[in-house]
Amino acid sequence: MSTTQEELIQRSQAGDRAAAEQLVLENSGLIWSVARRYFGRGIDPDDLYQLGCVGFLKAIAGFDAAYGTQFSTYAVPKIAGEIRRFLRDDGSVKVSRSIKERAAGIKMARQRLTARLGREPGVSELAAELGLTPEEIASAETATASAESIQRQTGEEGFSLEDVLCTDGMEERIVESLSLRAALAQLSGRERLVIDLRYFHALTQERVAKIIGVSQVQVSRIEKKALANLRNYF
Repeated sequence: MSTTQEELIQRSQAGDRAAAEQLVLENSGLIWSVARRYFGRGIDPDDLYQLGCVGFLKAIAGFDAAYGTQFSTYAVPKIAGEIRRFLRDDGSVKVSRSIKERAAGIKMARQRLTARLGREPGVSELAAELGLTPEEIASAETATASAESIQRQTGEEGFSLEDVLCTDGMEERIVESLSLRAALAQLSGRERLVIDLRYFHALTQERVAKIIGVSQVQVSRIEKKALANLRNYF
C-alpha cells in the first residue's frame, strides 16, 4: 500500500470527507470489478456500484494496517458484503421465512438466557430452551449470517474463516460465489455446527468439544474436514 493511500486512510478515519472521496475515486475500478459480479440480478449497475461504495467506506473505517493485510484485500469482502446484504434483504438472495423466523427466535432466546445466566449461553442451552437440536440452530444462524461473519476471529487463535479460505487469490473466488451460505449448506449437520461455533461464535476447539460432547481431537478433525469441503466448493 502506498504512503499516499495510507495517509488518505488515516485522514479519512479522522473525519476528512475529502480524503474519503479521493480514495473512492482512486479505487473506483476495484469497486466496479466487485459490483460487476452481481450484474444481471435485477439491480441497476449504478445502484450496485453505489452499494459497493458504501461497503468500501466501511472498509476504510474498519481498516487497521496492523492486520498485516493489504487494504484492497480487506476491502473486497466488505464491498461484496454490502451488495450481498442488499440482495438478501431485497429478496434476491432467498432465505425462507421459516428460517428467518427461527433465527429471530434464536436471537431472542440468546438475549433472554444471557440476562438470566449472566453470560453468553452455549448452543446446547439454546437448544434446550427452544426445543431444537444444535444442528438446527447452526443451520438457521449460518443461513442468515451477515457477510462480515467470515472476518470474525475465532476464540483464542485469532484467525477468521476469511483467513483460512482466502489464500492465493481465493478471496476473488469467494466474491464470485453469491454467498458463503450456499457452501455451508453442503456440509453435514455436525460439520456445520462446528464451523458455526468456531467461526460465527468465536469459540475455541476446547469449548466446542464440551458443547457437542466429543473430544477436542474429534473437533479438530471435523473442522479440518469441513474446511476442506468449503475450499473444494470455492
